[in-house]
Amino acid sequence: MTIPTSASPADGPADRPADDIALTDQAGHLIRRAHQLAVALFHENLGRDVTPVQYAVLRALEARPGIDQVTLAAEIALDTSTTAETAVRLERKGWIVRELLARRQRALYLTPEGQALLAGLRAPMVTMQATLMNALEPGEQQELMRLLRKLLAGAVPVQEPMPEFPASD
Repeated sequence: MTIPTSASPADGPADRPADDIALTDQAGHLIRRAHQLAVALFHENLGRDVTPVQYAVLRALEARPGIDQVTLAAEIALDTSTTAETAVRLERKGWIVRELLARRQRALYLTPEGQALLAGLRAPMVTMQATLMNALEPGEQQELMRLLRKLLAGAVPVQEPMPEFPASD
């Protein structure tokens, strides 16, 4: 997949005003396209039984068994509602158990089935990662990962829940 990095004829004239950024030079647009590619490769390599968000939850529970849902949400950068809904789905699939704690919190654990699922996804995830990054040299891959982590570390947290945008008439 080739992603242009400068203005193309579809973007308009090359002599843009200073306050006009070509679509193909907008970080958010390129990140969205990269996300689309990553999700497509995820499903191509890991199948459709588990989603990328579910995979993130499962990996986090593997690393920290018994973590509560609120802490889990913060660790994987999800809002608490989405995390709770995802946990319910994973419990229904038999991949995790949720134990009630004080103040209506829940501790989450992988089941043996969830552990087996993750074990079966390791090799396909390595393949997916290699395919996603194959256009980059090893040093560029490391630099991309460093820059993405830096971008995310400096990001302003999104308020939860996302505010509704008023309908424009």
